Amino acid sequence: MTTVNRRTLMGFVAACTLITVTACGKKTAPDDHDHEGGEHADDSAEFERGPQGGRLLRDGDFAVEVTIFEQGVEPEFRVYAYQKGKPVAPQSVTLTIELTRLGNIRNSFKFAPQSGYLRGDGVVAEPHSFDVKVVANHAGKAHTWAYASYEGRTTISAEAAQAGGVVTDVAGPVAIDERVDISGRVELTPEGKSEVRAWYPGRVMSITGRIGETVRKGQVLARVESSESLQTYPIPAPMSGILIEKNANVGDITGERPLLVIADPTKLHAEFFIYPRDAEKVRVGQAVEVRSLSGETRLHAEVEAILPSADMTTQTLLAHVHLPASASQTLRPGMGIEGAFSVNSVNVPLAVKTKALQRFRDFTVVFVKVENTYEVRMLTLGRQTPEWTEVLGGLEPGSTYVTDGAFLIRADIEKSGASHDH
Repeated sequence: MTTVNRRTLMGFVAACTLITVTACGKKTAPDDHDHEGGEHADDSAEFERGPQGGRLLRDGDFAVEVTIFEQGVEPEFRVYAYQKGKPVAPQSVTLTIELTRLGNIRNSFKFAPQSGYLRGDGVVAEPHSFDVKVVANHAGKAHTWAYASYEGRTTISAEAAQAGGVVTDVAGPVAIDERVDISGRVELTPEGKSEVRAWYPGRVMSITGRIGETVRKGQVLARVESSESLQTYPIPAPMSGILIEKNANVGDITGERPLLVIADPTKLHAEFFIYPRDAEKVRVGQAVEVRSLSGETRLHAEVEAILPSADMTTQTLLAHVHLPASASQTLRPGMGIEGAFSVNSVNVPLAVKTKALQRFRDFTVVFVKVENTYEVRMLTLGRQTPEWTEVLGGLEPGSTYVTDGAFLIRADIEKSGASHDH
């Protein structure tokens, strides 16, 4: 896509977002509501409303008014019948409604007479988006109507979806980790640091290397004249690494302090401070996501050790987490970090990526995809981590849903006004 086209697309999305302010302003009858037809129909779509505020379907002198009632109950169909504009006793009418949802999923409803209306025998599940077929029999005559009533649905070409960054995944079973977030710091491992000392007391005759210089194992770093034998002996580097301390100069007498200190920056581990409330959850071998305070660096590691003694002041335990050699590219000893410890793992039959979740009306939703059509799905949620969220209801296993670019789908739906009032 050219730069001009991308700018046009982003301008379109911004305009769609602004339209959200006016997309939900229309009121319905206090007890019942209906849904507007047409894939891009707005709340002012042209159809006749009945006395209850529902959709009025006429066939000659006979008419039915279809409403969805949901105040204090699960959404249900309530249908009112009229003959020449006057109410008809519900006992004199037999009625069925068949809904065809996206993906050719069908729901059928039979109706029983109540006081003044016919009541459907099931819940009208969200979303209220479907093709509707109504069949009524009254006074020996059959009446049939069909109409579209779409909500939270839009069609976007594959090319436009790709240009908008729309990415999908398939909902299914996932192992969800229960996580505990703990603060820590990066430190050198015991093997990653070595002190260079004189073997025998004496005078430093020569010493090489500057702070920050890389040395190799076996490289002679200093020469010391023994005070006893007056012989000069070399002191090689015990390991390869970087000089991080220099505590002596030529002419100094060796003592308790090391002459030099070498560190291997690739040998790092993380130390995490475990407070009592989390101490019983953290175990050796658990997976940990280590991240920098900025969040730009994220590494996967595991707990290698938990020290047996607690700090007297803070009562914290210290957990060591091994870091791969690649960590040295972005992490340095002494840096503060955060760790997400996977203290428990639960296999759930259905989950979606947390980043896919969106807000639609009063619901948390995802947008499913069937060919080039996208439609909202209202979800009942369970366990949640930054990566995954368990789905308890509202989505069929195997559904293809939008993980990235959902803002484009939502903006197009809000622009079209393809939603109903509550």
